[in-house]
Amino acid sequence: MIFKRKIYDKFLAWKKESNGKKALLIEGARRIGKSTIVEEFAKNEYKSYIIIDFAKVSEEVQGYFSSYLNDLDTFYMLLSVYYGVKLYHRESVILFDEVQRFPKARESIKYLVADGRYDFMETGSLISIKENVKDIVIPSEERHLKMYPMDFEEFCWALEETSLVEYIHRCFEEKTPLERGLHDKAMLIFKQYLLVGGMPMSVVAFLEGEKDFGKADVEKRDILELYRSDIMKIKARYRAKVLAIFDQIPGLLSRHEKRVVFNRIVEGSVAEQYEETFFWLSDSMIANECRKTNDPNIGLSLNESDSFIKCYMGDTGLLVSHAFDENELMENEVYKQILSGKLGLNEGMLYENAIAQMLVSNGHRLFFYTHYDKEKKRNDVEIDFLISNNSKTRYRMFPIEVKSSSKSKYSIDSLNRFREKFKSRIGGCFVIHPRNLQEKDGILFLPPYMTMCL
Repeated sequence: MIFKRKIYDKFLAWKKESNGKKALLIEGARRIGKSTIVEEFAKNEYKSYIIIDFAKVSEEVQGYFSSYLNDLDTFYMLLSVYYGVKLYHRESVILFDEVQRFPKARESIKYLVADGRYDFMETGSLISIKENVKDIVIPSEERHLKMYPMDFEEFCWALEETSLVEYIHRCFEEKTPLERGLHDKAMLIFKQYLLVGGMPMSVVAFLEGEKDFGKADVEKRDILELYRSDIMKIKARYRAKVLAIFDQIPGLLSRHEKRVVFNRIVEGSVAEQYEETFFWLSDSMIANECRKTNDPNIGLSLNESDSFIKCYMGDTGLLVSHAFDENELMENEVYKQILSGKLGLNEGMLYENAIAQMLVSNGHRLFFYTHYDKEKKRNDVEIDFLISNNSKTRYRMFPIEVKSSSKSKYSIDSLNRFREKFKSRIGGCFVIHPRNLQEKDGILFLPPYMTMCL
């Protein structure tokens, strides 16, 4: 089962714009569907292709990169014969899958692209981790493209709900609520997305099992085990810290203040000791980090604090399985209880993680804001997410508050205080909540599925 993915259009743009002058490197976490969509693109858009999977490549093929890069006629002839594929000038593409396993291949991109005969695409997990590139010259002839798990819109496409997606976009643009029945339908699909997530194998299991959450859970636990295995292979000096943060993500997100309190992980710990930890988790794209900005202004990252971090799972479906014991497979019935709110799982944690995931998929970096009132001895302003329009001339930021409760009353005092303090910088304010779209007092209240429109 091959799903429609947004990144396909970006592949088309690269093919047209680069015209062979740059390779395309697709980076992303394990099991998000990189290899599948790249091969699908090669099948559809080229006369022929060769895929070299460096997870299981032969020593013979590895030897071609050592012996024949100075003789590309022979290099291509040997590849063509070995894989039984005829290559056509400017009509073929060569795919380097899991390229981080063989750095020599990545280094060779410089010479292969300069030759100009064929296009090159690379896929990699943990591709920019220091130990994977320390012995090679990183080619400048690469264009980098990040890929993420399936977002909510892609999940809807997989469920053949294309018309609903188009309707949601239209309602957002017109700032009108969805028809009640369709809102309820969209919320049901969103809750399914919370539980299944966007890992393609999990979605396949869910659909092929006729919406069996238990089968999706099996796939998710395999992925979590794979991530743990990856963690156990990294350098010993920060392996334990990465594992500690990874294991505690559900617990961290279940608290009211979802930021990492380092002293709670290991007594006496400080943020500086975890710098490599968060580099690894974010660089592997297993997690999405959200940093505090001290002064919300042009270039949020210029005023970020390294001491205040929130750490979200890269996929909310994985978070659900991760929140339960690693050895405890969840039955379909358990998932249905979570779906109906009858099982004690912090729904706010799932909502906020999903919103973070959707914002990242849309290209936003994650920031949050808090203000500590010394007299009250507590935070009097807490903004879950801040995004910006990235304009240098007409800069505007957009605070986002996430409310998982469907109750009619909840406080937006923090948002109002923030809006008053930074009104000259604000382009709009959003509250994400389970109810239909409405606009009130200059604040746009959005159902969570509309986050895909931000």
